[in-house]
Amino acid sequence: MSKKASILVVDDEPHVLKLVKANLESSGYKVLTAEDGEHALRLVENERPDLIVLDLMLPKMDGYAVCRRIREFSPVPVIMLTARSAQVDLVHGFEVGADDYLTKPFSVTELLMRVQAVLRRSKWPEEIVGRQSFIAGPIEIDFAQHRVTVNGGPVKLTPTEYRLLSYLANNVNRVILHRELLRAVWGPEYGEETEYLRVYVRYLRQKLEADPAAPRYLLTQPGAGYMFFQPAEEQA
Repeated sequence: MSKKASILVVDDEPHVLKLVKANLESSGYKVLTAEDGEHALRLVENERPDLIVLDLMLPKMDGYAVCRRIREFSPVPVIMLTARSAQVDLVHGFEVGADDYLTKPFSVTELLMRVQAVLRRSKWPEEIVGRQSFIAGPIEIDFAQHRVTVNGGPVKLTPTEYRLLSYLANNVNRVILHRELLRAVWGPEYGEETEYLRVYVRYLRQKLEADPAAPRYLLTQPGAGYMFFQPAEEQA
């Protein structure tokens, strides 16, 4: 049997900590807890959990600040817990390094579903042996090595960013609908979280496009989805 992941839960409400801890442990996870950001940072550094469930509203140091500090030294995936559902809060969370969101109150089923999905996305996808590299202009994707370069220089992508780019590249010159992209990249549990796509496509444009504000390759089809456009003269 494979080793179950360790999860750090950070929340200043004892009843929330108790509830989340009990349900994660009953599903076989090892659970660590912290009630403030400083304790959480020490645990991340010393215990190296596989996932963090992080409340936004914490004393002294809020979840945004904690996540920003974590990203200075660790790529561990983070699910943000928030009582807010405004898009601006979601985008801000992504910008400081969160991987997903859960809005309070949430069900145990939803919590476990998101934990499983984020842990799954935190691993590099299995690639088909023998698949050739993809080239479009200055962008090259080496599927065998999970390596992306622009003008010959390496580009550092997260596993989720790579999954999104890989899926678009493998459906080159085809508009992929929002729902299909979300389910293919984030998982079958997703489908309506179009803001996730907007944020991650923006990340990819910043890393791959010469002019992210006027993208040449990662194109938006308003109201429908996204496409990796490969001009005929740049196909390889």
